[in-house]
Amino acid sequence: MAIKSSTATVSKAAKPLFFTLALLLSLSFFIVVLFFTPATKPTNSFPQSHFLSSQNSIKVYVANLPRSLNYGLLQQYWDSNHPDSRIPTDPDHRISTTHISKPAQYPPYPENPLIKQYSAEYWLMGDLETPQEMRAGSFAKRVFDANEADVVFVPFFATLSAEMELGSGSGAFRKKAGNGDYSRQKKVIDFVRNTDAWKRSGGRDHVFVLTDPVAMWHFREEIAPAVLLVVDFGGWYRLDVKSSDGTSSDMIHHTQVSLLKDMIVPYTHLLPRLQLSENQKRQTLLYFKGAKHRHRGGLVREKLWDSLVNVPGVIMEEGFPNATGREQSIKGMRSSEFCLHPAGDTPTSCRLFDAIQSLCIPVIVSDNIELPFEGMVDYSTFSVFVAVSDALRPNWLVSHLRSIPETHRNVLRLAMAKVQPVFVYDNGHPGGIGPIPSDGAVNHIWRKVHQKLPAIKEAIVREKRKPANSSIPLRCHCT
Repeated sequence: MAIKSSTATVSKAAKPLFFTLALLLSLSFFIVVLFFTPATKPTNSFPQSHFLSSQNSIKVYVANLPRSLNYGLLQQYWDSNHPDSRIPTDPDHRISTTHISKPAQYPPYPENPLIKQYSAEYWLMGDLETPQEMRAGSFAKRVFDANEADVVFVPFFATLSAEMELGSGSGAFRKKAGNGDYSRQKKVIDFVRNTDAWKRSGGRDHVFVLTDPVAMWHFREEIAPAVLLVVDFGGWYRLDVKSSDGTSSDMIHHTQVSLLKDMIVPYTHLLPRLQLSENQKRQTLLYFKGAKHRHRGGLVREKLWDSLVNVPGVIMEEGFPNATGREQSIKGMRSSEFCLHPAGDTPTSCRLFDAIQSLCIPVIVSDNIELPFEGMVDYSTFSVFVAVSDALRPNWLVSHLRSIPETHRNVLRLAMAKVQPVFVYDNGHPGGIGPIPSDGAVNHIWRKVHQKLPAIKEAIVREKRKPANSSIPLRCHCT
């Protein structure tokens, strides 16, 4: 009996051990299948890169546009002897020695402030044109097969093209006949829409740099599915000033721009960077320099001007971005605690990024503003945001700014100094060809585009499965 009892005890003890071993074997088999079985390739016509993208780079293919639409266009600008009709003293046409004596492979971008503020197209292209062995710091990896790319970069200097037409004073910008910008836009559209890459994605993985609010004016509907790099959405939402009922052909549909697919990028700052160690005591409370009279949302600027112009400690200067205006702005921003940033024709302007480089705390009075690199940069750590309704209350704005203690102003300025490099495009190399700063504007743009890849992939797949001739209503995906 003793022996039988012992055997039964052993048998009972063995059952849990058996089940434990069986469970461990099952888990082992599952792990082997999950991690060591080769992945099946997607059964579709899209490049593999659309589904699996490296986390430490974005693969960029540069569309093979004619040189006449980028660097050749720059050379055409420098060969021109016609100064900009909109600016009293055009720095690019002030003296003959400013012109390039002989054609250059990579000409410099114009110093004309009306054009230079939109120069993102030049610096992004320069990064991609830089030899690969010099691009270790760039988040973008250039590939030479569109099938390997995450996105297709369209190397059209759209801003330069538009500004050359506007600066000519011909009055043909909104027309087609006699409009060089329209002709160039049409060449771009005809080229890209006939490529296999565009046909495969409907243009949804193509990147256009449209920093000027009027860039690609005549073909915005055609490029609406693409990723658009813009300084804000103001130029896309506005109604033509002559239209009161919203029926004007110049009305831009909200469905053409969206924070889901498009990107806000910085203006190029026009004032030099002030290091925190160079900062000196600031005598002025609030500074603003610019045009008083604006249209649409910029009407708030006129009201602010009238309420602030005679307030002690506040400087409101009417000015133009020529050489004299630049020196006045440097002095004004570097000697002021706060720099006013009200809405103009569009919700933002180059002035904000000049203030950051001058360590002048931005006071942003623009309810509809969108800012570059949000999610990467927290503007509330170095800026003061004020609702338009509060700013227009008598005496409220100045009282609010004076109530901010010096200790907090120093905290804001310290945080601002840390983000100054984020908004710098210039890599310090002739023609923009050379290594870029890893923490500069170009890399932040590439990283932000990389964040769009899942949405791009989804948009391509969703569009592909729609039946032919189906009617899908337009939806506004503005935020």
